[in-house]
Amino acid sequence: MFLLLLVFTLSNLNMNAQNLPETQNKLAVLWTSGDIEVAEKVCFMYTHAAKRNEWFDEVTLIIWGPSAKLLTESPSLQKKVKQMQDDGVVVEACIACASLYGVDDDLKGFGIDVKGMGVPLSDYLKDEWKVLTF
Repeated sequence: MFLLLLVFTLSNLNMNAQNLPETQNKLAVLWTSGDIEVAEKVCFMYTHAAKRNEWFDEVTLIIWGPSAKLLTESPSLQKKVKQMQDDGVVVEACIACASLYGVDDDLKGFGIDVKGMGVPLSDYLKDEWKVLTF
């Protein structure tokens, strides 16, 4: 009887683990800082490693605010963003912020999805993505 109960409990745990929402393994990194050291030595390092090392199934980098301007001014950051994109990191940018800095076309030229980000970010938060801000 004990063995039967143990088998039932273990199989139930396995079923529950399989039914976890996919969003529990998704990361959205909100990059807002205009500081190049924050970008190079913290934000980009972790974001890229999270995707390359499969710490998360999906990794999205969101460019918001001063980071939009910084990216257009730094060829080294542009190269790193391209490497992340090539490795599967989805890169999005807030069109309102990019337009305020006059860099929306530049970001689009880098292959970045420039769009309204209020709703997508809210959806990430509601869908229980892990959201990390730099």
